[in-house]
Amino acid sequence: MKSFRTTIQPEQSNYKISYQTPVLFMGSCFTENIGDKMQALKFPAIVNPFGVLYNPASVRKGMEILIDQKAFTPDDIGFFNEQWFSFYHDTEFSHPEQQKCLDKINGSIKLAASHLRKSKYLIITFGTAWVYKYLQTEQIVSNCHKIPAKEFERIKLGVEDIFVEWAKLINRLTELNKNLKIIFTVSPVRHWKDGAMQNQLSKSTLILAIHQLIKIFKNVDYFPSYEIMMDDLRDYRFYADDMLHPSNEAVEYIWDQFAETYFEERTKSIIHDIYKIVQAKNHRPLNPHTEQHKRFLNAQVKQVERLSKKYPFMDLTQELIFFKEGL
Repeated sequence: MKSFRTTIQPEQSNYKISYQTPVLFMGSCFTENIGDKMQALKFPAIVNPFGVLYNPASVRKGMEILIDQKAFTPDDIGFFNEQWFSFYHDTEFSHPEQQKCLDKINGSIKLAASHLRKSKYLIITFGTAWVYKYLQTEQIVSNCHKIPAKEFERIKLGVEDIFVEWAKLINRLTELNKNLKIIFTVSPVRHWKDGAMQNQLSKSTLILAIHQLIKIFKNVDYFPSYEIMMDDLRDYRFYADDMLHPSNEAVEYIWDQFAETYFEERTKSIIHDIYKIVQAKNHRPLNPHTEQHKRFLNAQVKQVERLSKKYPFMDLTQELIFFKEGL
């Protein structure tokens, strides 16, 4: 029978992610699609410690902050629209109180900087080559925080801009953590505000820069999430209602491809066990006071205790507390 689609099946990677290999995710919102799944499945992963970062310059600056273990002070943040904010962070770090803004920023940096030093994998997702430069400071910002557009200049990074700066950064990362493997991917989310042609030019710039890095660094790999979306799932039924973001079905498909590429068979087996616990935790009973539901909770407590013994490297404390509190 004739096939009516072009299937992309990434080659098995030599880089294998297990439940005992810490992972740090940085980048666009698509990073969270994969990273959040790994966190929910109890992988030792940290996702976007600066919030969503779309462009290579902002992701690079975030990585440099983690390498340097920089502590933010009042001089590093601004105040606009009754909120303290950082140009290096997403709006989720903003707060009406200066100290609470700094505490959240510095707490996240401290945790992620420590995690980076023991991580086996750094997974980077670039979203766009377009950046916004704050005219007062010539600083490329991660988020404009609704400051008037006239205070920024919009420019596109070139292939060499990205390649040169990231080559320097990869050398620093390798000096910091010689066991670190870096997996790049390009977000399949379409940046339609740039227009169709500029969006495509942007994505092409990112892909070219990444593949230049792959040529010279042995510890760098590429996962084709963008290509899977554009060619394998090239149908609007795989997009969300905005026709720009992948649908849940598309994210699941790309996740499955990611798992096939980077997970060993033992890891997949553990995922199967943990997924059942996650489903049980998300279950909402019609009547939580019935004996039937109590038997269900007791069964989950026993299952969590069994898995804790089977996988002693995994922390299932929260799940155990959750089921016990329901009794």
